[in-house]
Amino acid sequence: MPIEPAARPRQRYIAIAAAGLCIASLALFWPGTAMYDTVAQYRQVLSGAYDDWHPPAMAQVWALLAAFGPGATPMLVLQLGTYWLGLGMIAAALGRVGRSRSAVAILAIGLLPPFLGWQGVVLKDAQLAGALLAAVGIIGWWRLSRRPLPGAMLVPVALLLAYAVLIRANAVFIVVPLLITLAPRPIHPVAKLATGLIAVVLVLGIAPVVNHRLLRAQPSGVEATQALYDLAGIAARVPASDTTGLTRSETTAVIARGCAKPFFWDPLGDEAHCGTTMARLRALPTATLYVTLASAALHHPIAYAGHRLAHLNSTDRWLVPFHWPSAAPPAASEPNTLGLANPGAGARAWEALTAVVVETPLGWPMAWIVLAIAALAASLSRPRDPVRDLATALLVSALALEASFAVLSIASDLRYHLWPMISTAVAVVLLADRAPPRRILAVGLSVLVLVVASGTAARVMLPQPPQTYAGMLG
Repeated sequence: MPIEPAARPRQRYIAIAAAGLCIASLALFWPGTAMYDTVAQYRQVLSGAYDDWHPPAMAQVWALLAAFGPGATPMLVLQLGTYWLGLGMIAAALGRVGRSRSAVAILAIGLLPPFLGWQGVVLKDAQLAGALLAAVGIIGWWRLSRRPLPGAMLVPVALLLAYAVLIRANAVFIVVPLLITLAPRPIHPVAKLATGLIAVVLVLGIAPVVNHRLLRAQPSGVEATQALYDLAGIAARVPASDTTGLTRSETTAVIARGCAKPFFWDPLGDEAHCGTTMARLRALPTATLYVTLASAALHHPIAYAGHRLAHLNSTDRWLVPFHWPSAAPPAASEPNTLGLANPGAGARAWEALTAVVVETPLGWPMAWIVLAIAALAASLSRPRDPVRDLATALLVSALALEASFAVLSIASDLRYHLWPMISTAVAVVLLADRAPPRRILAVGLSVLVLVVASGTAARVMLPQPPQTYAGMLG
C-alpha cells in the first residue's frame, strides 16, 4: 500500500477526531459506572488484600493509578484512552494509505452503543477490550503501511497483551491465536495450531503463578466453578445415574431447586439456593473435581453435550427470549459506601439507547460469529498482504474465544463477547477494500439471514424471562 502525499494532513484530522471522541466519551461516562464486581474489586484496592476471584492484575493497576484520583475515574480514563488510541491508530493507518472512508468506519465502530456503552463501565471486560485494541492499533500503525514494528514498540505491545492475558482467565484464547496468526513463523497452519496449543497450555500454567506469587492474590476457589457447573448440568439430565459425580440426594436437590441453569452458574454458588447442595463437591481438591467431571462426561457424553449446547445457545443469545438478561450495561453504579459515584444524565440516556440496540442482531454474538466465519473465508481467499494478515489475526482471535465458550463458560453476559464483536467489526472494515468472492458472500448472507430469522422467531414465541438477578436465580 503506497503512502499518499496527502497522508499527513489526513492522519492529523483522524487523530484529532479520535482524541475528540475519547474526550467526549470521558465526559459522557464520567466518573465511570461501577458494577457489583467493580465495587468488590475496589474494596480490595482500598484494603490492599487481593484474591483471584477478580483479576489481581487489574486491582494492582488500579492501586497504582489511585494516586491520580479516587474512585473508578482513573480506570475509566485507562480503558477509554486505550480503546480510542487503538481505534484511532488503525483509522489513521488506513487514512495514510488513502482509505478515508474505512478510517471513518473504524471510528464509527467505536461509537456503536453496545461497544461504547460497555466501555463506560469500569470492569475487566472493558479493560480487556481497551488493552487489546491499543496493542492491535500499535501493530496496525506499522503493519498496514508495510513497515516492520520497531523494536521500541515491542515493549508497550508486550505490556498491553500481558495485561490482557491476566485480566481474564480466558483471554489466553484471544492473545495466543492473535500472536500466532500474526507471527511469520511457523508458516504451515498445522504447525501454527500446534504452536498455539502449546502456548495456551504454557500461559494457563504460568498465569496462576503470576497471580498468586507475584501479585500476592489469595486463592478464592474460582477455578472450581466450571467443574461444579458442568457436573450439575450433567446430573440434571441423567437423574437416575450414579456416575455423574453427584449423589442421588444431591441430584434430586439440583433438579428440585433449579440449580442447573443454561443462563449461568450462580445458583450453585448461592447458599440460599444451591450452595449447600454442592458443598461436598466444593470441598474436593480442584484436580479431583476435574477428574470427576471428565469421568461424568465420558459416562454421559450426550448429557454433557446437551448441557454445554444449552449454555452455548444462551451465551451466544441465539434461540432465546426477548430481553434475555445481562445484555445492556447498567445505567447507574451499584449502591456502595466506597465513593463510587453514578455517571450523569447523558450516560443514562446512552445506556437506554444501548438497551434497545442490544435487542437487535447487533447484540447477538451468534450473528457476529457467522459474520466472522464469512469474513475469515473471504480474508483467506485473497493474496497475502498486511490488510489480510491483520484481519485474519483479528478474526482468528475472535473465533478462538467463541469456540472456547463451548467448553469453558459459566455465564451468558454479553460483555464476555465484546472482543469477538469489536474485532470482527474492525476486520470487516479492513477487508472492505475488495469485494469478497460471490460464493462466500452468498453463503454468508444466507446463513446470517437464517440465524437472524430463527433468532427473531424465538424472541417472538418464547416467554419473557425474569428481568432481575433474583428472578433468574429462581
